[in-house]
Amino acid sequence: MKKSRGIMIILTLLIWAGMYYYYLPALNIHSEESWMFFVAAVLVGLVLNFWPIFKVLFLERDGVIVDKAEKWKTAKKLLIVPLALVIVYGAGMLLSSPILRAGAYRELLDVQSGDFANDIHEVDYNQIPILDSDSAARLAEREMGSMVDMVSQYEVSPYFNQINYQGKPVRVTPLQYGDLIKWFTNRSTGIPAYITIDMTTQDVDLIKLQEGIKVSPFEHFGRHLNRYIRFRYPTAMIRAYNFEINDEGVPYWVCSVEDKTIGLFGGTDIKGAIIVNAVTGEHEYYDVADVPTWVDKVYDSGLLIEQYDYYGTLINGFINSIFGQRGCLMSTEGHNYIALDDDVWLYTGVTSIGGDESNVGFVLINSRTKETKYYQISGAKEYSAMSSAEGQVQHLNYVATFPILLNIADEPTYFLSLKDNAGLVKKYAMVNIEKYQIVAIGDTVAECEKTYRSLMAGNGINNVDTSETQSITGAITMMKDIVSEGNTFWYLMLEGSDDLFEGKAKEHLEIMKKQVGSNATVEYVSQREGVNTILSVK
Repeated sequence: MKKSRGIMIILTLLIWAGMYYYYLPALNIHSEESWMFFVAAVLVGLVLNFWPIFKVLFLERDGVIVDKAEKWKTAKKLLIVPLALVIVYGAGMLLSSPILRAGAYRELLDVQSGDFANDIHEVDYNQIPILDSDSAARLAEREMGSMVDMVSQYEVSPYFNQINYQGKPVRVTPLQYGDLIKWFTNRSTGIPAYITIDMTTQDVDLIKLQEGIKVSPFEHFGRHLNRYIRFRYPTAMIRAYNFEINDEGVPYWVCSVEDKTIGLFGGTDIKGAIIVNAVTGEHEYYDVADVPTWVDKVYDSGLLIEQYDYYGTLINGFINSIFGQRGCLMSTEGHNYIALDDDVWLYTGVTSIGGDESNVGFVLINSRTKETKYYQISGAKEYSAMSSAEGQVQHLNYVATFPILLNIADEPTYFLSLKDNAGLVKKYAMVNIEKYQIVAIGDTVAECEKTYRSLMAGNGINNVDTSETQSITGAITMMKDIVSEGNTFWYLMLEGSDDLFEGKAKEHLEIMKKQVGSNATVEYVSQREGVNTILSVK
């Protein structure tokens, strides 16, 4: 009897160890998954060690009623522990919920008012990201298909992460093993490369590593990223893994560490990150304030949007967020990312909770620090802008990408790419957020921007800052006129300067009196690198 009892205890311990090795719960009182794991583990232990009792109660229909009554008494005592765990878990969920802690949930995000023109500077069109994740994935697959030495063993992974790399918006993803057999035959060398996709030029590079990636979600056993982290940080609640590269191109996994700040299970936030060298496995934990600046994403989009929605909907309490909804705001259906000051910021529109078809503003949230700025600018929702852009080329059946936010002449502007059925970017669109009837289409970003500026001028929007007027005198070395959207633009180049000088023909008729070789004095303001807006020509 004692021998069989000892065998069952050993078997129970082995099964618990197997469950832990497979599910890898955080040994943390704030982890909901851990509570469920421990309830399941206790039930497994009870069934294994007291099987005769449960067999009589639940599987055998015949038997002495008195015997079953005695066994029910025993079973009730045995089930006290898992039942107590379930009760504590349920109470913890209730006491941690927005129903009782609405004020605390609203304070999860510190939202500051921002100045659009000062915070979001105009960017050169050569730095505007034109690809979404789907287009980037297609380009990566095509690049991988051309790598004959790798395509039979590896595939492009789904970990497409947008980062700022050497001053440019880039999507980066590692390769993954083709299947279990290919993992077995290649695991000694690891994953040999990762792919970068320049989101402005659509250039795709496969970066081969001197030593392969040996810690990743595509490994098995001890080198699997989740298991690798769990055995070194047993109490850490890992929320998300992001693949990033530092300024030298070294691949890392940035593992966000979750915290519960309200009660037992509420107020999900990020307290830090575990950064793992994907090649060597070296790792270090950083608090949020100390995360290296080359890291671009610590907070995932789902958490940031969830926290903003708490901030917007719980302004007057939980009941008001359900009934009445006075003053309640919420994020719109989608989001995107923009690059500001070498950081990646999440962008999403803000609308009233009543389901209006327009935005009342938008928010930018830093994906590394959670700094949040709100801009009260009303206008079209993102999907309305997408429909407007698609309507301009409806005969081509192009599909618009989710827009990103740009500053064009101090005007908040949606920028979209238009893709064909193969997912290739064919045209570009700009839609004014406040006056969304202003829609410009172009075959290149530069052409689209020029048309957009022309349309704004035609609609009475002229935000050229004349306080920084400059002047240049010299012989005209080049004159060219271009017609766009029914408007003629003159482009000049002057001796001693490599810049272009751009002016609308009907606003500067004096240009028509000039020719190549004529001397001219041009007053202008610099709008973007290498292109200047003409104010006058003499």
